[in-house]
Amino acid sequence: MNIHDKAPVAPYFPNEGRYESMQYQRCGKSGILLPRISLGLWHNFGFNDHFGNARNILRKAFDLGITHLDLANNYGPPYGSAEENFGRILKKDFLPYRDELFIASKAGYDMWPGPYGNNGSKKSLIASLDQSLKRMGLDYVDVFYHHRPDPETPMEETMGALAQMVKQGKALYIGLSRYSAEETQKASELLKRMGAPLLIHQSKYSMFERDVEEEVLPKLQELNLGSIVFSPLAQGMLTNKYVNGIPENSRAKKDNTYLNLEAVEAKLDQIKALHEIAQQRGQKLSQMAIAWLLDNPAVTTVLVGASSPEQLEENVKALDQLQFSEEEKSTIAQILE
Repeated sequence: MNIHDKAPVAPYFPNEGRYESMQYQRCGKSGILLPRISLGLWHNFGFNDHFGNARNILRKAFDLGITHLDLANNYGPPYGSAEENFGRILKKDFLPYRDELFIASKAGYDMWPGPYGNNGSKKSLIASLDQSLKRMGLDYVDVFYHHRPDPETPMEETMGALAQMVKQGKALYIGLSRYSAEETQKASELLKRMGAPLLIHQSKYSMFERDVEEEVLPKLQELNLGSIVFSPLAQGMLTNKYVNGIPENSRAKKDNTYLNLEAVEAKLDQIKALHEIAQQRGQKLSQMAIAWLLDNPAVTTVLVGASSPEQLEENVKALDQLQFSEEEKSTIAQILE
């Protein structure tokens, strides 16, 4: 009998030149090089999203030399589904290239009901990683993060759980997310004593959200730690979407948890002024916003999301123009005041 499927998915053969155009940066003082742009799977990879599109985004990412993929136990929706879908795609397309990938997951926000599905206890973190490994079909993750500080759990317990993961071979490296400078210092000291040094810190950073410049980023440089920053486009405000006002179909006009109309309206003048500079540089605003972050020596890699392969490719073009003149830096600083 013959099969009459007219549109089977083509086998995946990666771009042989994928490492020639991507730029890589050493992560702190470790042996790890990370791509200057990494891919986050927070949105567009859950069960509610289009599986084929997610697969194409990941194929495009690897073709562009993006080796670092960032997940968490509760990415979806529903919770866990981004990891499960990633595991399916990994099995279909990327198993031969597993050792070329640097895969991250996290735990620390709510994941399952009851007292053990949240925060930073050893019980919660160990169970979370075991579940994540099963969903993705992996023996280990390259880095596992505590997703946020937990003031109710002794830091010694949380760091002890992370160190245990490394010693068991379930994670190669340890990361922290959203930790303050003081918390990062303490955690780093604990992990060093436990024989599982901290590798990287993840924080929210963009032209419109710069709190980490005061204490966190200097502390990471002092401790020789890597830094990966997320939400580089400020939930879409640092794109061409709002240059001519607020479109009716935009996030800002909808009931969105992460972006509201008032926030965008307050930034419109800055958005337009930054857009003009980007045009003079031959970039889109989104590309300039990413380049501006990478110009900070404390930033190892910028974590971007993507709703399509084309959008990802557009963001990676930020690497074509990373240099800023002193005049551009000065003008941008004035706009952001």
